[in-house]
Amino acid sequence: MFTLVFWQATTERAVKSFAQALAALLGTGGLGLWDVAWLTTLSIAGMTALLSVLTSLTSIPIGPAGSPSVVTTPGMTPEKADVREPVPSPA
Repeated sequence: MFTLVFWQATTERAVKSFAQALAALLGTGGLGLWDVAWLTTLSIAGMTALLSVLTSLTSIPIGPAGSPSVVTTPGMTPEKADVREPVPSPA
């Protein structure tokens, strides 16, 4: 939790969650750009991003050390979970 890598991954997840919620809310009802309740829509997307960050924080004791995820990322060994370097593929 006290590493730059953890916060970079957490931020990436929160931004993706925000974008997904925003896209879902904008896509409902086929509203035009000027018809969107922007304050409500951005508020809901912001809450989704906050929930993503809280989920990352609560995953710390469960998942790989230093990771905001509950599971090891595919292609990563548990030993390299803190480093976030891809495992080389066999030649």
